[in-house]
Amino acid sequence: MGTSTRGIAVTQGSDEQRWSRLMVSAQAGNESDYRLLLTELSSVISHFLRSHFGNQHFTEDCVQESLIAIHQARHTYDPQRPFRPWLFAIVRHKAIDTLRNQTHRQKVINDYRGDQQVLSLSCQHNEAENEISKGDILVSLSPQHREALILTKFIGYSIAETAEKLCISESAVKVRIHRAIHKLQLLLEADE
Repeated sequence: MGTSTRGIAVTQGSDEQRWSRLMVSAQAGNESDYRLLLTELSSVISHFLRSHFGNQHFTEDCVQESLIAIHQARHTYDPQRPFRPWLFAIVRHKAIDTLRNQTHRQKVINDYRGDQQVLSLSCQHNEAENEISKGDILVSLSPQHREALILTKFIGYSIAETAEKLCISESAVKVRIHRAIHKLQLLLEADE
């Protein structure tokens, strides 16, 4: 084994040990360690996804979904076991879910592509919402979630522009979008 290979193994081992310690600390309620862990994992997950799938438009969504899944499963981490396999099992499952849902999302986007061409950036977002909400699946979302999803994913406003239009914070927009996508995923999975 060459020096560079050993250096990588040492780095991976030290990362894994540090992440394990941070997770144990987070499980004990240390919020700053938890934030540090999630920040580090966000970069690692993003790099992992980009190295496997390239620079895809859904990569950031997959990173967020993975972080949420890690948060929800944090109590299942056993410090007696290696951290990386636990982490990447979650990331792989979320990547598979994201790829599987891409065909469903693309279908929804294609269904409304004609509506998007009619809408211009100067249109009122209420007009866009009325047109797009004619579809059965989007009607199942709350008005706030549907509005955030339509403005960002269908019309193409940035998070900042959407926050300004809705008079809410950018983080509130992100939460609404995440919840809308999560509910749509559940509905699409139920249809399979």
